[in-house]
Amino acid sequence: MRNPYVRTASSLYINYFLLGMVNIILASNMPFLIKQLDTNSAGISYMISALGIGRVLTYGLSGVLSDRFGRKPVILFSGVLMAIFLIGIPLSPNYQIAFAFAILAGMANSAMDAGTYPALMEAFPQKSGSANVMVKAFMSIGATILPLAIFFIVEHDFYYGIAFFVPAIIYLVNVLMLWALPFPNHRKVEQVQMTEHDELPRFSSEPTFWREGIALIVISFTSNGLYALPQIWLPTYGEAILGMTSGSAVKLLSFYSMGGLLSVLLLAFLLRRFVRPVTVLLIYPIITFVSICVLLVVKSPVIGTINAFVLGFSTAGVFQLTLTVMAEFFWKNKGTMTGIISTAGGVSAIVIPVVTGLIESHATILQIFMFDAVVAAGAIIGALYILNRYRKIMVRA
Repeated sequence: MRNPYVRTASSLYINYFLLGMVNIILASNMPFLIKQLDTNSAGISYMISALGIGRVLTYGLSGVLSDRFGRKPVILFSGVLMAIFLIGIPLSPNYQIAFAFAILAGMANSAMDAGTYPALMEAFPQKSGSANVMVKAFMSIGATILPLAIFFIVEHDFYYGIAFFVPAIIYLVNVLMLWALPFPNHRKVEQVQMTEHDELPRFSSEPTFWREGIALIVISFTSNGLYALPQIWLPTYGEAILGMTSGSAVKLLSFYSMGGLLSVLLLAFLLRRFVRPVTVLLIYPIITFVSICVLLVVKSPVIGTINAFVLGFSTAGVFQLTLTVMAEFFWKNKGTMTGIISTAGGVSAIVIPVVTGLIESHATILQIFMFDAVVAAGAIIGALYILNRYRKIMVRA
């Protein structure tokens, strides 16, 4: 019998396809926004941090509303908010109003997450992991397509706002589609989930928040920072250091997203039987660190393009794997720990753009990527500690 929620899931994935565009749309249109809002690249970086502010402020509330009123109303509300953001940015008369719209987008993002992830798990209880991994895949596809669309718009001298208005229209159409589609009853207890207790981990000593928990928070913070920073600054690096045109520099984000998409698909296959999530938490930051070092030393458009792909590959999915490892350590209170770790990721989305914006104001784009290397080193240290603890206390590790 066909799952009745397949069409619903398809529309949910469309939301995240568009969210992949939203995550890079401000950075990708930086030259236009700088001129329109009478600011500089640091100002746009601060505005990007506003998305993180919106997420952090509303993570808890969105989850409560999702549990109380259901997944559907929260998701519909998030789609409308996201459309308002996309329409509002090109029409903003000043920086302050645009900043407020960016906060609104962060609020929409948290509401979308709070409704979508539970809805997918409830719609596909036997395949919840795969259903959630596909969210990341669709985000990567959207982030791959947007730079190509912007390149087309720039090359044909079209109004830059088209890149905002088209996704806004799709969001609104998708809201209408989701309005008519069925959702699982979120109040029903999923008895299938109880079967997971047959595979619960056993420990030689109990994990604690002040050891494993803090390390996972560090990894969550650094993983989001490592994923977001290239999305903001790769186009600037392409123009300032590699001598690319504006349109060609934006295309670096497409290669970055292609790497992320390949990573997600590869992980979905490998994690089933060949590699543990905790191992990937160490391997990926090491690849990121090496790639950043090459980027700093070798200033070639070809190498820069390859590095953009590698950076996308090695930063995608790390946050989701952090949540997976968290669930192994703290299976008794997954909800609480998920909230804490997600908040750490949200704080990173605020701090990283602000810090890199300050660096850009007083130094150069190369210093920003030096800072990125420091963040990667922090991720490696946190992952080494977690891997060591995992091997020590997991009886079946």
